[in-house]
Amino acid sequence: MAPRARRLSEADQELWASYAQKLAPLRGRVAKRQAEPAPKKVAPVEPDPVAPVLHVPAVVAKPRMKTTALAVGTQPGGIDKATWHRFQSGKLLTARRLDLHGMTAQRAFQALVPFLRTAHAEQVRCVEVITGRGSGETGGVIRREFPHWLNLPEIRPLILGAAHPHALNHGSVRLILRRIR
Repeated sequence: MAPRARRLSEADQELWASYAQKLAPLRGRVAKRQAEPAPKKVAPVEPDPVAPVLHVPAVVAKPRMKTTALAVGTQPGGIDKATWHRFQSGKLLTARRLDLHGMTAQRAFQALVPFLRTAHAEQVRCVEVITGRGSGETGGVIRREFPHWLNLPEIRPLILGAAHPHALNHGSVRLILRRIR
């Protein structure tokens, strides 16, 4: 004996129709026409002359603070000049160091993300990441990709600023991490 086919309730049919209208057919296919659901008959509600009319403001979600792109060596907003100078000159001590040179780009990235998350969670203020200088004029792959990695959505919210520890040493980047509030 075959199981009986169940019919969808009116609410389910309306929900499916509203969802199906948002879909586009596959390339080379023609969309099937769905029967329009019958409009609901709703009795008009008349206001009660005794009850006060309450105006409830609509809840508007706050837009998330847009973070600007992080560039190594430029002072970001949110950090004063004295702290930036201490950080950039190396007087703000690094609490942790991660050495990425010699790794593949994929392994380096996989090591960087947990390193930064752990340091941020433990409220470490300043860390150093050694990318290596690489060979040739443009440097190594990690050194080229590192600024892009810092601007990824999973890393950017953790970092306040980035700078090289010395003007002639581009194989290392110091990061000042945001504080947890």
